[in-house]
Amino acid sequence: MATTNVLLTQPVDNLGGEGDQVSVRAGYARNFLLPRKLALPVNRANKKYVEALQARKAARQAKELEHAQGVLARLETLHIAIPVKTGEGGRMFGSVTSNDLIARLKEDGVELDKKQINLYTPVKSLGKHTTKVKLHSEITFELEWEVVSENPIDLPAEEGEAAPAEEEAKS
Repeated sequence: MATTNVLLTQPVDNLGGEGDQVSVRAGYARNFLLPRKLALPVNRANKKYVEALQARKAARQAKELEHAQGVLARLETLHIAIPVKTGEGGRMFGSVTSNDLIARLKEDGVELDKKQINLYTPVKSLGKHTTKVKLHSEITFELEWEVVSENPIDLPAEEGEAAPAEEEAKS
């Protein structure tokens, strides 16, 4: 298969960042990267352009790192409790997903993307939970949050045991 070298003008997932020189298959470059202006062919004329792209990439990464550190400082101070409806015995109706967690964080002024939260399966139980949040390629955070019941939990009484209030009333 024929390959060609291209200079990326924008970050491309699973390929590289802006200013990177990568080797890709000729058809991928010809049919996808070049028409969408995601890449340029490698030649002498594009060297100055690539240097400008690399400077822009370094500035963007520094800005993203600074923003991620600010979000990290905000997340460390938060106590997150997500109220859910429960039925008999404290059983949850439904589950808590990453979208619910993102909505709750948004209420507290923290904007996160769904891709940044690693909640592998929906949470179906009350109590404390931890989730990894990837704020930047260099910054990950263990977010601790809690699922609480909106309504009081009524534990079902066993038929053989009478409630203490009923026993006192009989006396």
